[in-house]
Amino acid sequence: MSPLGPFARPEGDGPAPGEIPGLRGAPVRTPVRATGASTGPALWPAILGRMLTRQLWIEAYGLPGYALTLRGRTAQSFAATPRDFRPVDPTVGKGILGGRFVLAGSSLEIGPDEEPFNRPSPNRAFAVDLHAFAWLPSLIAQGERGAREALRLTLIWSDVFVRWSPFAWDPDILARRAVNLACAARRMGQVATEAERLKLASVLGRQARQLLRPPGGVATQSERMTAAALVGCVLAGPPGVSIRRKALARLSKALPRTVGPDGGHASRSPEAGLELLLDLLTLEDGLSQISEDLPEAVGDAIARLQDAITLHTLPDGRLATLQGGGPSTAARVAAARGPEVRPEDVAGVVGGLTRIRSPLLTVIADTAPPARGPWSGAACAQPLSLEIVCGKDRLVTGSGWTPRAADRQGLRLTPGHSTLTLGETSTGEPLGGWKGELLGPRLIGRPLHVDANQRDGEGAVWLEIEHDGWVHDFGLLHQRRLYLDQRLDELRAEERLHPAHGQKDVVRAIAAPYAVRFQLEPGVQASLARDRRSILLRGHSGRGWWFRTDGPDVAIEPSVHVDEGLTRRSLQIVVRGSARTDSETKIRWKLSPAGAGNDPA
Repeated sequence: MSPLGPFARPEGDGPAPGEIPGLRGAPVRTPVRATGASTGPALWPAILGRMLTRQLWIEAYGLPGYALTLRGRTAQSFAATPRDFRPVDPTVGKGILGGRFVLAGSSLEIGPDEEPFNRPSPNRAFAVDLHAFAWLPSLIAQGERGAREALRLTLIWSDVFVRWSPFAWDPDILARRAVNLACAARRMGQVATEAERLKLASVLGRQARQLLRPPGGVATQSERMTAAALVGCVLAGPPGVSIRRKALARLSKALPRTVGPDGGHASRSPEAGLELLLDLLTLEDGLSQISEDLPEAVGDAIARLQDAITLHTLPDGRLATLQGGGPSTAARVAAARGPEVRPEDVAGVVGGLTRIRSPLLTVIADTAPPARGPWSGAACAQPLSLEIVCGKDRLVTGSGWTPRAADRQGLRLTPGHSTLTLGETSTGEPLGGWKGELLGPRLIGRPLHVDANQRDGEGAVWLEIEHDGWVHDFGLLHQRRLYLDQRLDELRAEERLHPAHGQKDVVRAIAAPYAVRFQLEPGVQASLARDRRSILLRGHSGRGWWFRTDGPDVAIEPSVHVDEGLTRRSLQIVVRGSARTDSETKIRWKLSPAGAGNDPA
């Protein structure tokens, strides 16, 4: 037997300031309940600071003459055509040429020579993509006709929204629009008249200058400065040089705060790291086209982010969906990775995500607390959550929530991922109400402490993780112990609830209901065996895997999974029971290949 000692197997084996332009309908709010969540005194300085400055900027930027302050000198030409490494879906551009915008899973029909900006959008996600010009790369890919339509729509937008508004000129939306315009400007300029080309250059310059001004916030400063620097690469002459120098200087200071020494993004979202990396690669390309050296801080950040993306990429080619990051697509992830490394061969810890593997099993676990403060806008209260890939089939995952599903905040709570929940509550919740409107949907709650310990043995890996998120309300610590047998491709696990030190004398309810959830990837088939303790799982490849547990009540229940902002039906395995608050409770489970001679009768 390995010195690690495997677990015993389970028995049974132009709008006015403040408006969202063209948005139809109010956002849907999901009621949530959290344990121990409170704004706390630490949040009030941010609230007061935001209250004092927000209206100031709205009033200042909303003044009729404010646009004149953004003019500056107009570039006479475009110096570069930076490459956006993101794959392009040509169907979006073809649809626009046919009078149909399809964005964020919704569509809007417009007539010939009309525009989509002065009419209601189907929902907020559509409006965000519309004003971020997410449609522009696909339209440019349609050749000369697409470039002419892109130019027409861009100039119309600049006329309609010449006056600043909190939504159309929102710093994060503005940054995405600037990136998309910078990559397409030279191609649009080739089909433009001289007057149109100068106007386009003026539009780019004004947007870059606005990016260099407050407000914005520390959590997206690297993304905003990257966008501004990219515009500085595209605009020729002194106007571009001035913007570029200011943006690169600020970017060099912002990146060390955004990208950790191990390459993890400060938000802890793998997808946020991927998107920043793609923008930095585009900036690197733009700088090379104008024969300018890449700042050392930018080069270092690219290298670290590429290392992190390699570990966060699962064997199916997509990212782990943890801490508000979606899986992205295999093509998008491949476009950002550095030297070719097979994702299935990687193990380690980056950004608080620990990855262990065997020849057929890859497990990635959240082994750190969620981000706090301004970095927590996409964080999730899902400590110790897991994703498991069997072969190249992602079987166990989470709800897939990302900020694109802003109307489904409830999926950020503990039951939204593959972890244990006590009392059907959550270890934190998104900030809501007027405070959420002011600061954004930050994750709030008591500070969470997570301890992780990994030991490697001959043919086995032991990972032990523990958090204290349930101590205040239930007096219990949750420990998740994983033992991966690399020779048998078998994962054995134990969920352990035990009283925290000094909690036994605190008066509480004697018992609390628990639920251990295993969210399944959409399309995964799950069949409950006659022993009521075993479930056969089959992924897209058709290969079978047995999930077994000694939990008292096992069920397959419906669930949901968010994919690119759209909600899809899925399934979840739920193991329910009751835990005493004055003693230890253990729930064991394992995952093993089907057809290995130990299948249920």
